[in-house]
Amino acid sequence: MARKFTLRDSSSSSESSSEEGHLIDRREFMRHSFNTAAGAITVAAIGSVGFASLLMGQAEADGGDTAVRYWVPTGAEDSVWYGDRHLEPMTYQSFVDAASSSATGMSAAQGVWSGMPVNAVYVPHEENKGSALIEDKPRFQFMDGYTADGSYVGSGYELEEDPQYQSLSIHDNLIIIFSRCTHLCCIPGWQLVTNEFTEDQWVPSGTDSGGSKLFCICHSSRFDPTVIEKNRARNRSSGAEFDFIGIKRAGGPAPMGMPLIPFVLNGDSIEALPDFKDWYTYCD
Repeated sequence: MARKFTLRDSSSSSESSSEEGHLIDRREFMRHSFNTAAGAITVAAIGSVGFASLLMGQAEADGGDTAVRYWVPTGAEDSVWYGDRHLEPMTYQSFVDAASSSATGMSAAQGVWSGMPVNAVYVPHEENKGSALIEDKPRFQFMDGYTADGSYVGSGYELEEDPQYQSLSIHDNLIIIFSRCTHLCCIPGWQLVTNEFTEDQWVPSGTDSGGSKLFCICHSSRFDPTVIEKNRARNRSSGAEFDFIGIKRAGGPAPMGMPLIPFVLNGDSIEALPDFKDWYTYCD
């Protein structure tokens, strides 16, 4: 039987505890969020609530506490390394172990945090940062970000230089990415399909060559999780623009990359932080 989790309106915690949440199972979630023909979320199916406005810190059983949890797409139980861990809290050691069998030393997993889709990506940055930029020696790279019309936004180096981004600083070889495609709000995945963009290989400089991309199956947008840049997004409803620190769009119709989510390690557990929540509103 498909597993269920609860989405609750973004009201106060006391209000949400007295109201019944909208239940959707994994297949419904995937149908409306991952494999939607138009790529956009069908809000009628989950009530009039957008993913970015879901209540932070729901009950643990709802996948809405601070823990980042594995999300196993229906049908992928036997093909992803975390296939038997659906909705279990992510552990750091599991990524290290999965990376040990990779040619690039990278590993990643689809996840959910506070009802929002995420990807957690492990990159052997500390081991490789002192090496020359060569193929299959991945590390994080900081680059300049530009809007779809070519306007300069800022540098990924601001992540290290601007105190306001301190909670986002790269640490423990891991990043958490808000996984809504900036094209039509589908949910890109890591190695959920097999093609030249998802192969276990890495090419430096943020090009569209090589593998190790987050790939959106709806319209083939690709994102390089090893390139950190500053970019600009727009709320689809209000038109409000905001700058964000995120990963680079490498190819396809997406106009820009996707934002980072800050996190901490609590022992071996990966826990996200509710900072920069405005960054997750471009699909509202």
